[in-house]
Amino acid sequence: MQKTKRSILAIDHGTSGAKVALVSTLGEVIAWEYEPVTLYLLAGGGAEQDPNDWWRSISTAVKRLLGKGLVPPQEIEAVCTSSMGEETVPVDRNGNCLMRSMSWMDSRAAEHVARLIGGPIRVEGYDVRKLIRWMRITGGGPSKSGKDPAGHMQYIKHELPEVYERTYKFLNSLDYVNMRLSGEYVSTHDSIMTSWVTDTRDPHNITYSDILVKASGIAREKYPNLCRSIDIIGTLLPDVAQDWGLSREVKVVAGSIDISSAAVGAGAVEDYQAHLYLGTSSSLAAHVPFKKTDVFHSMASLPCAIPGKYLLMDNQTTACGNLTFLRDKILYHKDALLQEERKPDVFKIFDEICARIPAGSNGLIYTPWLYGERTPVDDHLLRGGIHNLSLGNTREDIIRAVFEGVAFNSRWMLGPAERFIGRRMDTIHMVGGGAMSDIWCRIHADILNRTISQVKDSIQSNARGAALIAAVALGHIRFSDIPELVTIKNVFDPDPRNRALYDDLFEVFVEIYKKNKGIYARLNRRRG
Repeated sequence: MQKTKRSILAIDHGTSGAKVALVSTLGEVIAWEYEPVTLYLLAGGGAEQDPNDWWRSISTAVKRLLGKGLVPPQEIEAVCTSSMGEETVPVDRNGNCLMRSMSWMDSRAAEHVARLIGGPIRVEGYDVRKLIRWMRITGGGPSKSGKDPAGHMQYIKHELPEVYERTYKFLNSLDYVNMRLSGEYVSTHDSIMTSWVTDTRDPHNITYSDILVKASGIAREKYPNLCRSIDIIGTLLPDVAQDWGLSREVKVVAGSIDISSAAVGAGAVEDYQAHLYLGTSSSLAAHVPFKKTDVFHSMASLPCAIPGKYLLMDNQTTACGNLTFLRDKILYHKDALLQEERKPDVFKIFDEICARIPAGSNGLIYTPWLYGERTPVDDHLLRGGIHNLSLGNTREDIIRAVFEGVAFNSRWMLGPAERFIGRRMDTIHMVGGGAMSDIWCRIHADILNRTISQVKDSIQSNARGAALIAAVALGHIRFSDIPELVTIKNVFDPDPRNRALYDDLFEVFVEIYKKNKGIYARLNRRRG
């Protein structure tokens, strides 16, 4: 491991906006800035963002960060991005967007995916022969919800044929940012993954599968070239370098999707070391030395940022997104009842409230399925709810119930995840914006009945992961060095006094899903 003063410009590109950080090649976060973006929710299950807004937010945050003068421009060696996965951006030959990006929340393609995956003999909606082929070659298959690029491309091809014909490349959000940085049209092994057209049987040699590309019905030339996360794909485009005040020699490292970079930023690079990421959505993941698929719980071990490894990947659709919803749509929604121009830092207030409300939220249970769910059930028609509300409850009980509901959903993922890797996840590194909350870490420890290690600067785990990936690419460190570079801030052991209560409430949580999934389908089938 080389000691150096060189720095990485790390971009953490998420649904809510862009966090941009200056990080040393040893993983120290020097400073960061944030700039929000807009999410457009449309009728019929549509969810879109404007890629030009992505770039505006990134560029604005970069210039504000560099304007602080904390690091001389000549010490910035590379730029590397961590980005949300499962976005789909069709671009023309000049890199111009042909429409807004279809988000990982967009389920409009569900009916087209049903035709793509269907057949005479089905398991969980999949034709058995097709499912076996997908699982054997690539490790998974198109989501029935339509919320992945495989579905998005089907929607564009069949519903927007003029856009499909003009598309030069279909890019994920990571691919799009890298194209704007370097001019190269490439996709990393983890970014392309949920297009479900790559052969991942040899993690050291991932390629497109001619069979799966043909089965997708999407023209081969519309897929970008493949690269590893640690590949240097080029240098900054001259106009970008000039706009940001950086050298044209600054290298662009390919980077990874957020689940992969969070694992690195959490220091969870060794096989079977679990981490739980709490952002707008959440994931419970661990590196494993094998390729495997659990089609019944929407889990698979897939290519990741570390060459030659697989990462157990799953996804809870809305995690911290529930707190944002509570803040913006319930407590501080600007209507006739509330005309305040400014909101306080309500997340800190939420923490204070949760700490004084007893475990179990005075009888309330919250289900966090505001935009459907993906793991351990793939059901885009599920919706959230507050259960067992009485005249004796207060909004403070509701706030605590939201925190607990997200943790119950994490526990719902935990059982299948542990069976998947064949061992108990005794200690889980917790990262993401949600991990900044001590009380939420405590709640997770108690509900999961597992030790939670709260990673320092957890809100910067993705940016730190991207910087460490770049540091490996540049030869400053090895992946095996990373655990000693990541600091654990606090450790939360489960409180045995809450064991019986939370075990009982978790059983009720799952029962709510089982008893009501048909009602959700009836209410939301026409709405998407």
